[in-house]
Amino acid sequence: MAAAKTSTARNKDKRPGQPGGVRDTNRKQRTRQLLEAALLLFLERGIEGVSVDDITSAAEMAKGSFYRYFDDQTALVRELVRPTEEAAVAAFERALQGMGTADTKELQANVYRSMGEVLGTFLLEHAGVARLYLQESRAPAVGARAPLVDLAKTVGRYAIRITERAQDHGILKPIPPVISALAVVGAVERLLLGVLQEEPLGNPLEIPPHLVTLVLDGLKA
Repeated sequence: MAAAKTSTARNKDKRPGQPGGVRDTNRKQRTRQLLEAALLLFLERGIEGVSVDDITSAAEMAKGSFYRYFDDQTALVRELVRPTEEAAVAAFERALQGMGTADTKELQANVYRSMGEVLGTFLLEHAGVARLYLQESRAPAVGARAPLVDLAKTVGRYAIRITERAQDHGILKPIPPVISALAVVGAVERLLLGVLQEEPLGNPLEIPPHLVTLVLDGLKA
């Protein structure tokens, strides 16, 4: 999947109003109502167990209003995922760039730590979407679940690219990148799940640097 898609939320009205005006404000508020209602239902029932009727009922809106803002449920899920995907891609791109310019192993390790801290903080601030990602991204890419599966593939591809670059710089052992990268992704996702389920893991903000140290010590060339 390429860089994060542009927002699929849309108002089919030909006159959405001036930015910041009443019509524009109402459109954003109703879009947010639909997204928030859908997220709660998805977390409770799973994406496949929720209909447009369910979403509009929970948002206290007429069913027809849904299609003023989204083409379908897949478009709604894509909009839910978009901020997370954009943040992840930006962090990964910075890491790739940083790996190319860091000229010592310590500086290169700092690139990993910075990426982990940025992503960890963002996911904690968007815990509902993070939980939905963990809940749905390993299931078949059917219907409205597809954007979450696409995000998982994007994460995997970037993890492999970053691992390859680290190996090129002599930081990591020459284990097949797909194996070491996806093993790390699996560990990150398991720890994120533990944080979201309030397991006794200590300060969540201290987890990314600990994990980076563990990974680099274990895979260090």
